[in-house]
Amino acid sequence: MAKRNFIKLVQVDKKGNTIMDPEGNPKYDTFITPTQIPFRKIYDAADLMDEASAEELSAKENIDQMLDMVVDIYNNQFTKDDLLDRMHAPDTMKELQNQIEFVGQGQMDEERKKELAKMI
Repeated sequence: MAKRNFIKLVQVDKKGNTIMDPEGNPKYDTFITPTQIPFRKIYDAADLMDEASAEELSAKENIDQMLDMVVDIYNNQFTKDDLLDRMHAPDTMKELQNQIEFVGQGQMDEERKKELAKMI
């Protein structure tokens, strides 16, 4: 079975407000990685991690590259602006890092594996 991952982005209305369900919880759009992620993406992810650890980039440049990488991993199922506008700020950096690490190492935590198994 192919290793897959997912990302959830909050649903927003035309004004950018979060759409809530009847219980008052945010609604999400869930995106699943393609069944085949080319090795080139791992190769590119390694460069990104090297640059970040060497502190060659500003914080914003590093975030921009991470956002671009995640959009690329998911074959443009969403945009960089979607990530900027539809992710919860306190969780975003960890989520972006987890997405890139998944491509680079093919690993995810058990809770995430269980949630993914329910989706596919």
